[in-house]
Amino acid sequence: MSLTPVDIHNKEFSRGFRGYDEDEVNEFLDQVIKEFELLIREKKELEDKLSSMNERLGHFSTIEDTLHKSIVVAQEAAEEVRGNAQKEAKLIIREAEKNADRIVNESLSKARKIALEIEDLKKQSKVFRTRFKLLIEAQLDLLGSDDWEHLMEYEIDSSELKSLQEIEE
Repeated sequence: MSLTPVDIHNKEFSRGFRGYDEDEVNEFLDQVIKEFELLIREKKELEDKLSSMNERLGHFSTIEDTLHKSIVVAQEAAEEVRGNAQKEAKLIIREAEKNADRIVNESLSKARKIALEIEDLKKQSKVFRTRFKLLIEAQLDLLGSDDWEHLMEYEIDSSELKSLQEIEE
């Protein structure tokens, strides 16, 4: 059972032969009552403050738990995003390598085709050159032949030409 200011105020002491001075005892008890009431009030304020602090602590603990969970979720999301980005990067690289291989193969095929065409054109140019050379040599032989000299020896009279023209008409 706890002691209250009322208990202190109502306390009666028995009197003895050479007892304490009653006014001094009453004055001291009044002082004890005031101090006790002050302590009770302070205790109540501190209990209220403690209760408020406990509520705030609970609130902050809840916030801390929420933040911790949010951080964990954010970390997991970041890991997932990082993993997806790495997968996508690998896919892009694979696709780029395939395209590069395809482009290189197409280029090699075109280069081979062009090389074959060049060889064919070289053969055709050799054939053309040889034929052209033969044609020119034949023409030079014709020019160098005595037939030209023979043609120059013919003399045609202009009257003969007219008569030939009339016959043809």
